[in-house]
Amino acid sequence: MSILPNEEAFEDFKRQCLASENWLKKYDDSGRQVWIEVLPDKGINSPKVHKIKCRMSIEDVPAATMYDVIHDGQYRKEWDTNMMESYDIARLSDNADVGYYSWRCPKPIKNRDVVTLRSWQVKGDEYIVMNFSVKHPDFAVKNKFVRAVSILTGYYVKATGPNSCIFIYLSQADPKGSLPKWVVNKASQVLAPRVLNSVHQAGKNYPAWKKKNSPDVKAWLNPKQSKLSYMDPALLSIQRADSLENVDESSKLDGQDAEDSS
Repeated sequence: MSILPNEEAFEDFKRQCLASENWLKKYDDSGRQVWIEVLPDKGINSPKVHKIKCRMSIEDVPAATMYDVIHDGQYRKEWDTNMMESYDIARLSDNADVGYYSWRCPKPIKNRDVVTLRSWQVKGDEYIVMNFSVKHPDFAVKNKFVRAVSILTGYYVKATGPNSCIFIYLSQADPKGSLPKWVVNKASQVLAPRVLNSVHQAGKNYPAWKKKNSPDVKAWLNPKQSKLSYMDPALLSIQRADSLENVDESSKLDGQDAEDSS
């Protein structure tokens, strides 16, 4: 079977973005909400890293602009202050690619990186971009980074008017290392609203920036504009979290090293 997501995968992602059952609200302020998924207890098989969902009502940026912001790698350098390096590696199809992203973590925690397969779809006034971690034969783990794993991460954007939209971010990602999972889960809940604020502001600033930076080039809308070489998707495989070595960072953390019950 192909590693590329099919129509069913996009529909399932949309369903998760819009679902309310088994989701617990952890934050609600100024049109921004954050939820975590609450599943029946499966004992040792229960996922240790929460699936988190963030929803934002945007009244002053069109859905199409927010979709451009998600895609535009050059622009991300302008607003993503945690990013160290990000680039596309190869095309897999007209609506899928494989790319690399690394980001700064608070000292003394080691910085993280990830290699992901990203795919996207536009249907009427709905936009989806989603990714998951893959193994690439030429992009092994680097010594100075901890290789994180995106189990499933992405965005669902739906227009609610000519200049307004609903913007949803959903993610289940394991930062690996030996960070206690309660730290990971708490941090994601605290940081999520800040990320929403940054993305919203990026959306407001994007049209002016794009006018000065290759205004007619949007390869995610016009595949013929892409300069990336093609790669056979069969050369990639899904990156499982349990196949990566845990780097010991426990001595660098203070606080309760226990699973958070909230």
